[in-house]
Amino acid sequence: MRLNLHLTRIFFTVATRGSFSRGAELLHISQSAASKAVRELEEQLGLALVERGGPRGKGGRGLRLTEAGRALYEHARGIFALERAALDDLGARTGLQKGTLVVGASTTVAGYWLPAYLALFAQQYPEVELRVVVGNTATISHGLLDCIVDVAVVEGGVNDPGISSLRWREESLLLVAPPGSELAGSGEVDARSLSRARWLVRESGSGTREVAERLMRDEGVQLGDTIEMGSNEGIARAVAQGLGVAMLPQVVVQDLLALGRLATMNTRRAERYRRPLFLLKRAQRPLSPAAHAFSAMLQECEPPLHPQP
Repeated sequence: MRLNLHLTRIFFTVATRGSFSRGAELLHISQSAASKAVRELEEQLGLALVERGGPRGKGGRGLRLTEAGRALYEHARGIFALERAALDDLGARTGLQKGTLVVGASTTVAGYWLPAYLALFAQQYPEVELRVVVGNTATISHGLLDCIVDVAVVEGGVNDPGISSLRWREESLLLVAPPGSELAGSGEVDARSLSRARWLVRESGSGTREVAERLMRDEGVQLGDTIEMGSNEGIARAVAQGLGVAMLPQVVVQDLLALGRLATMNTRRAERYRRPLFLLKRAQRPLSPAAHAFSAMLQECEPPLHPQP
């Protein structure tokens, strides 16, 4: 048995996009050609890869993968990621006079820590095109594994053998509440009071949420009543409006604290509320000269003392 990589690429694209029509559009072929290619691959392998006849969506007829289809999809993901890595490695040999650097960053890093480094890199290497991909830690990790992102800085640790993780620096976290609230004005807040509070938290997969939940568990706090929000800035402003309490990076809340729109809460371990930021790259993938230069800049240059958005 031999794997037809041309047909596999069509299958992989269709599966990734979630429908034959969207996959065909990305490949610049007709929907019927995409469907025919997948059927031909199924015949060659002697396995059904796709359960056809799924629900219709905006992009056309949906599809679901069979067990064999899911297995092939994971293999194809690795094959084409290695293909992109090989092309990157060859293209990287042209040096820093041209090319593209794609930096992945979780939201707080992208908004507060990264801009100064991007400005410095752009000044030193003006011919390199810069792109920034922003998402939570889980999203950025997938981007690295798929070789969409060259290098990344995130707020949460990543436990994946395909990703190399280097501790970059630490940042402080603060418990914040609406000014004038009982929690903000009661001295040292105990675990029972914090457990009764309504917590504003980031979505699942966010590094901020992961570390906040872990630190609160260490305090004996149970986050029962929670509201999810998609950004730390949105959470900070919602706390200022009295919606609840939160644990957020100091860089996010320092301006609102200075304006008196937020107040901090003290606990017995408040001074220990810190989290590491990590520099990530795909394991076994050589860094391009641009990615190598940017990584070195991150490790060798100090950021501003009070990073601003």
